[in-house]
Amino acid sequence: MSSTVPTTLGFVRIDIVTKEFPPEIYGGAGVHVAELSRVLAHRVDLRVRAFGAPRDAEYHGATVASYAVPEDLAGANAAIQTLGVDLRIVPDIAGADLVHSHTWYANMAGHIASLLHGIPHVLSAHSLEPLRPWKAEQLGGGYAVSSWVEKTAYESAAAIIAVSEGMRQDILRSYPDVDPAKVRVVHNGIDVGLWNRDEGEDVVRALGIDPALPSVVFVGRNTRQKGVPYLLRAAAKLPAHVQLVLCLGAADTPELAAETARLIEELQSQRGGVVVVERMLPRNELIQVLSHATAFACPSIYEPLGIVNLEAMACGAAVVASATGGIPEVVQHGETGLLVPIEQVTDGTGTPLDPEKFVTEFAAALTEVVTDPERARAMGQAGRRRAEEHFSWESITETTLEVYRSVLPDSVS
Repeated sequence: MSSTVPTTLGFVRIDIVTKEFPPEIYGGAGVHVAELSRVLAHRVDLRVRAFGAPRDAEYHGATVASYAVPEDLAGANAAIQTLGVDLRIVPDIAGADLVHSHTWYANMAGHIASLLHGIPHVLSAHSLEPLRPWKAEQLGGGYAVSSWVEKTAYESAAAIIAVSEGMRQDILRSYPDVDPAKVRVVHNGIDVGLWNRDEGEDVVRALGIDPALPSVVFVGRNTRQKGVPYLLRAAAKLPAHVQLVLCLGAADTPELAAETARLIEELQSQRGGVVVVERMLPRNELIQVLSHATAFACPSIYEPLGIVNLEAMACGAAVVASATGGIPEVVQHGETGLLVPIEQVTDGTGTPLDPEKFVTEFAAALTEVVTDPERARAMGQAGRRRAEEHFSWESITETTLEVYRSVLPDSVS
């Protein structure tokens, strides 16, 4: 095989399999697939096979097909529904030169298509089931199924793309039978043309945010890995004039929803300036919220990379984040924000060994940033430059093409 990668593999057909795809995106994996597809469609014959309701059949040059849960599995465990969708997808991958799956939801479609059609399977690791044991709360026995799916796919894939070096190390620890040589690091990215600072005030005022006061902003799903309860406890230690803005997605479980609601209620009884937005904001509104953030908070206990940190940086916000997973590969301590050390248990939950210490140090880091607006602004400007220079989708697409070429037969590549 040639060691060089052409700027296009236009005669090569790549099928991407994903649970999330526009307009149904709820996490970083969905953002990654959408942005990669947008650029990749100009380099290859790209077919996207996505879970969910019917959607547009074309996306920036890519052909898109949608697959719903089979009717006879409507009442089944969520993991079994996922496998039902995967099996619906597999026959349509016939004719592809390579299949690229994203997250465990799509991994079995990629794995079986590889076996059935005799093509390489590349998978992108956006998270790992062994490091998300709390998912047993959601899936019950389905968590054992999802874990088996992921392990099988990882051990059989032709290549694995890790979104950070931290994720690569997690993969090799979680799956020691995986050949280290086939695990490549390709970071997530950000479209800095779309994520531009917006200093308007109409959106933030409509949401109840005072643009004249400093604010700490959180954006994300309410899952155990995002560490929202730790942030809420840390917020109680912030200066009284600092606002806390929570753009919070739905909780994964009723138990987490109840815990979060109780902590929010306690915080609101102690202080003002707690703004809760319980819906996914469209990009234009989210950009304005991030642009007015004095500090963006990422208290995650598990984060392979964290696209949301890149989004905040692109909007000029200083980032205060836990020093775990791939976050230190994005946030430069003292330059684009502050990293908070976190010692974690090794049972896969990511729980801090000393939760109160983590909460106290996270609150101190947030306070350090929000009480020095000039430094916060300088960090935000440095973060914007870093997003522009190191995390463009064009460079990420080139590296992804290199991974494809490394596993395609000579007759194709």
